[in-house]
Amino acid sequence: MNTPTPAPHRSWMRAALVASALVLIAAGAAFYYASQLAHNRAPKQGEEITVTIHARHCEPNALTVPAGMTQFRIVNQSDRAVEWEILDGVMVVEERENIAPGLSTRLSTRLEPGDYAITCGLLSNPRGTLKVTPTTESTAAAKAAPTTTAFIGPLAEQRFDLTMHSDDLLEAASALRLAIETGQLDAARAAYLKARIDYQRIAATAQRYGDLDNAINARADYFAQREKDPAFGGFHRIEYGLYAENSTAGLLPVATKLNADLAALRTAMLARPLPPQQLALNAERLMRALAQTRSQGEEERYSHADLAGFAANLDSVDKTVALLQPLLAKADPKLLAQLQTEAAALNATLTGLHGAEGYRPYDQVDAPTRQRIAQQAGQLAQSLGAVNGALGLSTT
Repeated sequence: MNTPTPAPHRSWMRAALVASALVLIAAGAAFYYASQLAHNRAPKQGEEITVTIHARHCEPNALTVPAGMTQFRIVNQSDRAVEWEILDGVMVVEERENIAPGLSTRLSTRLEPGDYAITCGLLSNPRGTLKVTPTTESTAAAKAAPTTTAFIGPLAEQRFDLTMHSDDLLEAASALRLAIETGQLDAARAAYLKARIDYQRIAATAQRYGDLDNAINARADYFAQREKDPAFGGFHRIEYGLYAENSTAGLLPVATKLNADLAALRTAMLARPLPPQQLALNAERLMRALAQTRSQGEEERYSHADLAGFAANLDSVDKTVALLQPLLAKADPKLLAQLQTEAAALNATLTGLHGAEGYRPYDQVDAPTRQRIAQQAGQLAQSLGAVNGALGLSTT
């Protein structure tokens, strides 16, 4: 589990990017801390709010809650696995994916005052609204401002990695489009697998950009006609064509749009300063999604190339832990050791599934091993969830 070392010719780019990022991050962090929660207090357990997902709408679809910790119970009464998201503009605040028909799941999150949107079930369903009203506690807490200096270095380095991996992704996506355009099925499959690994390296951040992530990475389940739905696009429409239909036919418009969406994602990610608490929070959400959904084999259901994506996710989490290591070593060395141990355990499991020809197809991974991957990713997610509290940052 080694994070790739940047090529020598990128060294000058690193210096330039880090220098420019310092200015952007410092400004963004100062603004952020003027308005965000400054310490991590134990949440109060409030009344659970039930939201029921129907085939074409949610009930209720307009909610008002006080700022602070809120618990939702999401009940799926539709006929397919669906997701429920809270959005702040283009950013995903919190989500639950792959809620099975007839089942429910709990979502607990700390919400800041403001107006949010809700996605509910199919991507074509109307969005709901969530209004979060200020409280005395949230107003008082927002006035506190911990120092941002210690986070400038990790944020600048994270921005550099995001830039490099985004560039690699755009290059791989361009190769994928070319192979599809020339009808080379084997070359297209190879380019698809490379692009997916590059995407999973930035997925912790990319998953926060709801509309773009849905255009790029949504599975067929979230469309009314599934694989046959005209709106079904992005990576998984291409995966379906290459691996289920064994053809590049009809995929060129999809690949062209995918390239445009990935370019827009890169621009969006690099235009917005990353608040310090998002380093650990994004990594936590990534591992939680792996534990709860992707370990079931739903992500790469046609190519079965899930394991390479899991390893790329873990590499990005390792990098996050490494960036925060000097701060955690002072604030909570026990938590740091726990994170490193849990990441190593998941890496050992994934490494055991890697052979001379690469990772084993996920449909050849038995149920106990899948369960072990889910448990290890879940443990790592739980520990990542404690990082912001240890560093004195807010949890949202």
